[in-house]
Amino acid sequence: MFAALVPPPDVVEDLDVFLDVRREAAPFRWIPADHLHMTLAFLAEVPDRRLDDLVERLGRAAARRTAFPAVVAGGGAFPNPARARVLYAGLDLAEPGRTELSRLATGCRAAASRAGIAVDGKRFRPHLTVARCGRPTEVTAWVRLLDGYRGPAWQADRLTLVASHLGEGPRRRPRYEEVDSFPLGRD
Repeated sequence: MFAALVPPPDVVEDLDVFLDVRREAAPFRWIPADHLHMTLAFLAEVPDRRLDDLVERLGRAAARRTAFPAVVAGGGAFPNPARARVLYAGLDLAEPGRTELSRLATGCRAAASRAGIAVDGKRFRPHLTVARCGRPTEVTAWVRLLDGYRGPAWQADRLTLVASHLGEGPRRRPRYEEVDSFPLGRD
């Protein structure tokens, strides 16, 4: 499972159209448009007995944050453009959005931990993975291409808990299932 921000359909479609005409130029494993999201907390194993507690705690974490404007813009690569394994689109955030996003990610990780679920300890770096490379690959030109991209503005106003069913999607990719979602801020 993972806790994520999922951009609205028009934002995803804009990025998908931008990438679509370019995908054939690289042998990457491109992420399907319906899988684009920003992971806030990766939860490798969520026992059924912990799920209700996790959902309750994620709801409280979301309620403590406020919605903020966001724009998918720019790009990068992990671990770096010279030896990339992941190509990603970035997020352009003005304050207070940057702070809210960071605190939301911290809140999601704390909620999972308090529910007794192990959380990936990697440092949070906001991004939307758009492609994976089978082996370390030079992607500087792709990063430059993404640096010229700026999608439509949207309001990040909802946290989503997603279950990933490995190998159950088309072409043995994961199948994503929304478990629950939580509005940011108190109603």
